[in-house]
Amino acid sequence: MGSLAAGKRERFGRHPGKRHLSNRGNALVQSMRWIMVLTIAMIVSTTPVFAGQEPAPPAEPKAPATESSSTHKSKKSHANDLLIRGTVFDQRGLSVPGVKLRIHRAEEKKNRWETYSNSRGEFAVRVPQGADYEIVAEDKGFAKQSHGIKGKSGISEDSVIFHLEPVKGGKP
Repeated sequence: MGSLAAGKRERFGRHPGKRHLSNRGNALVQSMRWIMVLTIAMIVSTTPVFAGQEPAPPAEPKAPATESSSTHKSKKSHANDLLIRGTVFDQRGLSVPGVKLRIHRAEEKKNRWETYSNSRGEFAVRVPQGADYEIVAEDKGFAKQSHGIKGKSGISEDSVIFHLEPVKGGKP
């Protein structure tokens, strides 16, 4: 009996279940091949059917709907905007991120626009043309600075560079 069991081990290997798993893998590969062959045959056999069809006619342009302007959002054009862009540096010439920049019309005191400098100390804001503006930069540990922007001149873009100075003797 011992030799019969030993013969079976040699024939099937040490783990008879492993042979069974490899047969499953082969069957899976064979079935995947058949699926691919059948799919390709189906595609090839239906190609002449689709080749004889005419393309769909182009869609007719629709007449614009008559909606009131209060329900339809208008697209804002930036053609008449003034782009104010700039960079904020410290006294050593390094860019300063996170600086608060407030913009207001020169004849008003109320701030209308606000932004912050990015990780490279840069900022950009669009404002309407036709007015002069003042931009103020402020950050903890630095003195507040402001620059005037001549928006009445009709320019479409202006650049501003701030060189912030540290506050002497404590907090601002």
